[in-house]
Amino acid sequence: MNISDSEIVASILTDDGYELTKEISSADIIFVNTCSIREHAEEKVRKRLQYFKSFRKKSPSLVIGLLGCMADRTKVALMEEEQLLDLVAGPDAYRHLPQLLAQVGTGRTAIDTILSTDETYADITPVRLDSNGISSFISIMRGCENYCSYCVVPSTRGQERSRNAATIVNETRDLFEKGYREVTLLGQNVNSYCWESGGESINFARLLEQVALVSPLMRIRFATSHPKDISDELLHTIARHPNLCKAIHLPVQSGSNHMLDLMNRKYTREDYLGRIHAIREILPGCAVSTDIIAGFCDETEEDHQETLSLMNLVGYDAAFMFKYSERPQTLAADTLSDNVPEDVKERRLTEIINLQQKLSLESNRKEIGKTVEVLIEGVSKRSENEYFGRTSQNKVVVFNKMEYLPGEYLQVKITGTTSATLRGEHADFNV
Repeated sequence: MNISDSEIVASILTDDGYELTKEISSADIIFVNTCSIREHAEEKVRKRLQYFKSFRKKSPSLVIGLLGCMADRTKVALMEEEQLLDLVAGPDAYRHLPQLLAQVGTGRTAIDTILSTDETYADITPVRLDSNGISSFISIMRGCENYCSYCVVPSTRGQERSRNAATIVNETRDLFEKGYREVTLLGQNVNSYCWESGGESINFARLLEQVALVSPLMRIRFATSHPKDISDELLHTIARHPNLCKAIHLPVQSGSNHMLDLMNRKYTREDYLGRIHAIREILPGCAVSTDIIAGFCDETEEDHQETLSLMNLVGYDAAFMFKYSERPQTLAADTLSDNVPEDVKERRLTEIINLQQKLSLESNRKEIGKTVEVLIEGVSKRSENEYFGRTSQNKVVVFNKMEYLPGEYLQVKITGTTSATLRGEHADFNV
């Protein structure tokens, strides 16, 4: 989401006459786009701001601005107390950045953190920052109304609202015509997408089908799905279109009903496993990844063991794993106690990570000997003689360059693997 927001900001400012630079030493304005999901992310932002402040010794007129989720909650501390900022803009205030910068130019600080009920930036064509020219992101909705007890997003990004479906399809078509071959549709809960116009209602399954029909050569991914909302209709839509990638990110957070209830996730362990069963039945071979939190409030050893057992039952292909950190302005911070000792959190997280590495390796080993379609994304970081790309299941494959180019599809036979990366060779290499 932050990449998508940064591309919107770049578009707004370039349209107003500003120019982008990759040389930070030559910048007149530095924006830091922020996330408040976890405490570690905020700590990194503060360190970066201190670093950027040091640039003022050589450039006293340098403007430093904070964008995104941290804006409202930290504006007083960072702007007034620590004097690290000239400008603060929340996620719904990006259109006002030219006016805010003009205010800073008169010697005043500028703040706009008001959340909107209708802003989606649907009419703005993002500037693709640091793009490989192959893969890109399209934001289809903003905000969230699930109110998971640990999550700060509803208070930092506001009310859920969907973007005009036609603008999403048009942006996908524009990217395809410019040579892109993969887009990821973004939303806090894409399954809640709903656009109504002229008596017609378009849900996420219908939107996904419309986007898929732009071209069979354009791969479509999406993130993130909430387990309570992912429908059989959506799964059958994915099954009908080969260019809808067979990879679903389905955050579970915990395998314990006790924890899921405290987290206000609105589903049970049994509900979740039912959705996994539907994915396996309707989309054989579909990869499933997840998010897991270790050490949430009141988590017992039995709760933790239930998470490990669910991981084994599902056999996740990949996971994002974190220890719980209390966030201000959340239900958990107001009503629950962050009472799991830090060393216990660390130990449980380590056990989750170790198990997932085992599961990822097992998943990748099943690919050895198969021939898979890979979209070439670029040159491997480890060797200029190798390319890397991804399968429909979002697995990274490394293989010899040969005569192909990024953006092309290639049939690759998988010959080896680690827990993170597949290795292969062109399927016709030995012919």
